Amino acid sequence: MLDTRSDDMELIAPCGMNCSVCSRYLARKYDVNRKGLSIPYYAGCRPRDKKCAFQKRCDLLRKNKVRFCYECSSFPCGNLDRIDARYQKHHHTSFIENLTFIQQHSLAAFMERENAKWRCVQCGAVLCCHNGICYNCCVDRLQTRKKLYRWDDEQ
Repeated sequence: MLDTRSDDMELIAPCGMNCSVCSRYLARKYDVNRKGLSIPYYAGCRPRDKKCAFQKRCDLLRKNKVRFCYECSSFPCGNLDRIDARYQKHHHTSFIENLTFIQQHSLAAFMERENAKWRCVQCGAVLCCHNGICYNCCVDRLQTRKKLYRWDDEQ
């Protein structure tokens, strides 16, 4: 379950990605490799203090001039438009919508909304945005999938 502690809020990347619903973050959180899977682990963009590929393309982010992309006069830029389109199509989330919501409401309100959106109905843990699977109670589904980063309703 997500909450509004500052640690969890640090899992919201500058581009609007909620890293706490990322497959690699959840794999680390639930140590799924110990359960027989082979998924790279990830701590989130901000906590590991690394620049993701998206940030490397943006001078403002790279130089820490903005905390979130919506603070830029070019929001949304072409890079953000491209990744947003891909995530809308394949992963049931929109970075631009996330950033607009944070800008209009607050980071705490966004975290509350995310908590409701990504809650597993079986155990209450967090669902993965990349495939809709709960890494807490449905690890067996991960072991039988051909495409780890796609939802079941996609061809």
